[in-house]
Amino acid sequence: MSPPLSNDPSLQSTWTHRLWVAAGCTTLCASLSKSIVGGVGSHIWLEPALAGYAVGTQIEAFQGHHKWPWTITRRQFANNLHALARVITFAVLPLDLAFNDPVVHGFVSTFAFCIMFSQQFHAWTHGTKSKLPRVVVALQDMGVLVSRREHAEHHRAPYNNNYCIVSGVWNKVFDESKVFEALEMVLYFKLGVRPRSWSEPNSEGGHKKQTAPKTKHNQALESESECIDPKRNIQKVACNSFKYQIQRMSKR
Repeated sequence: MSPPLSNDPSLQSTWTHRLWVAAGCTTLCASLSKSIVGGVGSHIWLEPALAGYAVGTQIEAFQGHHKWPWTITRRQFANNLHALARVITFAVLPLDLAFNDPVVHGFVSTFAFCIMFSQQFHAWTHGTKSKLPRVVVALQDMGVLVSRREHAEHHRAPYNNNYCIVSGVWNKVFDESKVFEALEMVLYFKLGVRPRSWSEPNSEGGHKKQTAPKTKHNQALESESECIDPKRNIQKVACNSFKYQIQRMSKR
């Protein structure tokens, strides 16, 4: 038997061959996805991934910032933004190459700009008014950028509000709807990890601890009998149930 020629039809792929390869890849992907789903359910790999490479450095940075918030004002511009700049580079470059629609790029560029420079906006909230550029102070006063006063509440007891660091326009919505408190509950019941804020309500920083003004909202948060804003009584039963379940599970 003589060897086939380089252009012999027997060496070419047919649609039958391609369909079988596609079917094989599909079954492999289905098997892999089941393995991943099973891993998520058992937390075998999800917790190390979340605690380590995926968000570990972010968690460490956030905790460090709340211990020593003043350090963000000492970071040089590129040092403060380089981590987000890397993400934006890899995320936006493919979109630049794939799309030519100006509407798409208008959204992408604005969204990416706010993400990449969010840490600089954040740093300005920790600066003193006299040392900030006048245009920055003006934008903060107009509400285009998150203000120094608004973000200062984030670093004061009860440490559960004003998380947004770009414009702060969503702070009221997130605070009143208890979005981040709900996420804490989800993480606790899914991963069994208690948020540090439940047992360490005070900042560990060396700066002077301050308390938020005694508004009706803060008094409701501090009251043992009220775990939500009194105006949202429809959530009271659910919230108290969460507290009861947490207390039971923590005693096991």
